[in-house]
Amino acid sequence: MSELVPGGNLPLPGGALAVRVPGPFDVCALVTDDSGQVGGDADFVFYNQPTAPGAALRGDTLTLEPGRLRAGATRVTVVISAAEPGTPLARLPAPTLQVTDPQGRVLARFAPPAPRQETVLLLAEVYRRGPSWKLRALGQGYADGLAGLARDFGVDVLDDTPAPRSSSPTSPTPLADPDGFLALVNPARAAAGSPPVALDARLASAARAHAAAMAAAGRLGSEGRDGVSLHQRVTAAGYPYLAVGEHLVSGPRTPAEFVDYCLRTDQASRTLRDRAFTHVALAQATDARGGLTYWTALWASPLTADGLARTTAEVVELTNRERTRAGLRPLAVDPLLTAAAQAHCADMVARAFYAHTSPEGSQPWDRAAAAGSTRRTIGENIACGQRSAAEVVEGWMNSPGHRANILKPAFTHIGVGYAGGGPSGTYWTQLFGA
Repeated sequence: MSELVPGGNLPLPGGALAVRVPGPFDVCALVTDDSGQVGGDADFVFYNQPTAPGAALRGDTLTLEPGRLRAGATRVTVVISAAEPGTPLARLPAPTLQVTDPQGRVLARFAPPAPRQETVLLLAEVYRRGPSWKLRALGQGYADGLAGLARDFGVDVLDDTPAPRSSSPTSPTPLADPDGFLALVNPARAAAGSPPVALDARLASAARAHAAAMAAAGRLGSEGRDGVSLHQRVTAAGYPYLAVGEHLVSGPRTPAEFVDYCLRTDQASRTLRDRAFTHVALAQATDARGGLTYWTALWASPLTADGLARTTAEVVELTNRERTRAGLRPLAVDPLLTAAAQAHCADMVARAFYAHTSPEGSQPWDRAAAAGSTRRTIGENIACGQRSAAEVVEGWMNSPGHRANILKPAFTHIGVGYAGGGPSGTYWTQLFGA
């Protein structure tokens, strides 16, 4: 039996699984493809619609048969909310997820960090990786209620209540663009050879909250007076991201003036045209005292299993390139070190710390051993704030201590982790072993 931490994952056996969350909670599930969007009504499994192909909800237990999900489904996100509508999860006992196989054997348990003001918690996801299925612990809070969550996954909920027991989902609808923002930015992206971006309601919620926080403080900043960072607002809104960028600007009076400013500023222009981004949101708020308008634009692409694998593989490739230049043998990827590195990144995001030593005192070798590794020598590099694999490896190579780990002849294996969120926006871990 595995005790998971946020970001930790576990290979699943074939056949049915029982996912149970006891307590005063409503359990629901969203069946999606790699885009993170549902395909229609049947993909939202909740108390008013308790069955879907490959999924059945009964009380506090969701039974999943991944091989029987509808065609094209690659992910099932398990969500809980308070059984009493609108109740913050912080007022309830701490939730614990338990996953069992058909024989009743416990495969995994997950107790997420304590929620705060959130009314919904994205607890875990069952996702396909190649021919196999895995379980990933999430523990991501969401403040906009179950109806808001459903809409952000592509479901149009008719009754906008915190817990829509009498509503029914219909076909997805696009997010409106009353400011014509997409018409301003997508031609500039096309001219640079980048694909168009689409508006996202979760990013819009985070952007509105951050613009309002800046206007209330009367200054630009990536963190509000409440101590919450822009990136924490994004993940709290239910958007786990692989790549993220932002524009924080004061002064422009219209979206057109805002975009014109961005296109005339070197770094801002690069962000606007970055081909890595697929979604965007724009929000503004005015300082009531001085009349100055504060703008927040968020650019992002969603976290997917394939995207995470490509990012961490690029870190490995760049690391081995440096070792080859130094005449050293390349490192082999170790799945157990990878699991420990990923779990540490997710833990730093979830608990808003940045250190080799976790708040309860565990060290890199403790985390490697907890993941099942028996390697006798362990080393670790961590970093935060870098926006790409190339940027983080370059930073490590420019730091003597980190460079020494990368170029240590005795190391033979590596695991890499990445997570978005937290105060710094991105967190990276390299775990080396011999």
